[in-house]
Amino acid sequence: MPIRQLSETLIDRIAAGEVVERPASVVKELVENAIDAGARRIEIVTSGGGKSLIRVSDDGIGIPVDELPLAVRRHCTSKLDGGLDAIHTLGFRGEALPSIGSVARLTLRSRRRGADGAHEMVVAAGRPDGPKPAALSDGTMVEVRDLFHAVPARLKFLKSDRAEAGAITDVVRRIAIAVPQVRFELTGSDRSPLVLEAAGAEEPLARIGAVVGADFSQNCLQIDAEREGVRLSGFAGLPVFNRGNALYQFLYVNGRPVRDKMLLSALRGAYADVMARDRHPIAVLFLELDPALVDVNVHPAKADVRFRDPGLVRGLIVGAIRQALAGAELRASTAAAGEMLKRFRPYAGATQGGFADAPGRGPARMPFGGFAAPRQATYDLGGSPFRPLGGAGGGDGSSADAGVGAADRFSPGFAGLAPAARTVGAEPGETAAFPLGAARAQLHGNYIVAETRDGLVIVDQHAAHERLVYEALKAALHGKPLSSQLLLLPEIVDLPAEDADRLAEAAELLGRLGLGLERFGPGAVAVRETPAILGAVDCQALVRDLADELADSGTPERLRERIDHVAATMACHGSVRSGRRLNGEEMNALLRQMEATPGSGQCNHGRPTFIELKRADIEKLFGRR
Repeated sequence: MPIRQLSETLIDRIAAGEVVERPASVVKELVENAIDAGARRIEIVTSGGGKSLIRVSDDGIGIPVDELPLAVRRHCTSKLDGGLDAIHTLGFRGEALPSIGSVARLTLRSRRRGADGAHEMVVAAGRPDGPKPAALSDGTMVEVRDLFHAVPARLKFLKSDRAEAGAITDVVRRIAIAVPQVRFELTGSDRSPLVLEAAGAEEPLARIGAVVGADFSQNCLQIDAEREGVRLSGFAGLPVFNRGNALYQFLYVNGRPVRDKMLLSALRGAYADVMARDRHPIAVLFLELDPALVDVNVHPAKADVRFRDPGLVRGLIVGAIRQALAGAELRASTAAAGEMLKRFRPYAGATQGGFADAPGRGPARMPFGGFAAPRQATYDLGGSPFRPLGGAGGGDGSSADAGVGAADRFSPGFAGLAPAARTVGAEPGETAAFPLGAARAQLHGNYIVAETRDGLVIVDQHAAHERLVYEALKAALHGKPLSSQLLLLPEIVDLPAEDADRLAEAAELLGRLGLGLERFGPGAVAVRETPAILGAVDCQALVRDLADELADSGTPERLRERIDHVAATMACHGSVRSGRRLNGEEMNALLRQMEATPGSGQCNHGRPTFIELKRADIEKLFGRR
């Protein structure tokens, strides 16, 4: 078959296969164009999950009538005056509109700011028509109908209307976080309306809270760090405020939303010590650097980027988040406290005078007991905590009153404590001096109840002490070179030459972690020492994992993680066990050590070590507020 030039329509459809993957891709490209045009209000309307209709309207500067034909031609753009090394806009290739027009019915209507009227271009199956006069007040409106009608095979790979509509919502939310000054309105017959009002620069969490959730502002740490011209800002969630997936991780490079593997790996590494592997942190992070130091032209959808110095960027993310976590005040997640308050909520059918009958379910029962029948209330004068003092009404010196003081008589909750609880005395003013307050009791041999200035704290003593021991072990392990065990015979690991080169370059750092290796020919390394703390080691698997990690991120974190895992196991077995009775001094000492140890708000497995209830929350439970 002879070589021939493809038609423009076929070229556009091939390009559309890379740029337009699904309806959400169309929305992303059109919204980015609107932002580049200086829009302050963007309205998106969809139908059929975006397959039937996508309409994006904005109040930007608009397109001159003589440039409308160029706008729907490939590689025509107004955004590359400085070349690929100086990209300051979201779009730059000039592929979006012609690619969309090649697989759908596209209508582009625009009115240049200050122009007498609007004009429109229509593109159907890659064939443009126009410009023609049209009606439009200002800005630009792009309407896309019957997406992929020209390539019906692509329709078979799309998901349900609900799933595609959800993907569009996610795209709009991700872009909206980067431009809080822009108002977004997303409506349509296939969705519930979404309106994100414009927010000022003085309210950085207003837009983020509208997208991520209102609880995020109370469970996050502000990040602001800079290194060698690269600035990182934003907010990172507390380790105990996490999710089961990574959908709530929002990363931006020069204002562009990305899903870059290296950045996601750095975020995961920053939380490696404080979060379980099956949980994911919530974070909104913005990277700002010279456009010449990052390549955004490596992915058709511009979702991936390449940094000139990826090690610098990764180190900045990991270091800044870990420093913020270590320097933050001891804080408990409000989500944990909220879940605890839910457990204490009165019965849903309760009324002010008692418990109402649930409709269709018969007489209601109190949720705190399993009473088979109502009990007749009787008044025992001798056993009542409210009996008169001084022997009146039964206080005749009998055994019932022996050893019971006035304070006990008026504190029925502490007069007859079960063996599961132990009380601790404390001076009245000592709670104000410490964030975790002063210990008041130990419950069920594992939970310390402490009184703070404006509430109370419940501490899981095993989880808390496990974290304290772990941090002490890490400081001892990584504060100096780790001891190693010499292998009787060096183990040779065959590797590709480039992997062997990377390991040889990192040999000094690996040596400080207890792994001694050296180059052994062009395509192998010889392992002579392994970290003593790891015991028996599969050298082949360990070295290959390290080679893969060095190729991916440039740092041998896998070895450090394995060493930290051993330290975590040792901490778990060496910490205070559940069921051990602690006296007042031991409990208060544990609280003071928690306050002085970074990361003590969660255990090695990512679970919270304490829950805090404010006095206002407690008063709400009793109807005092």
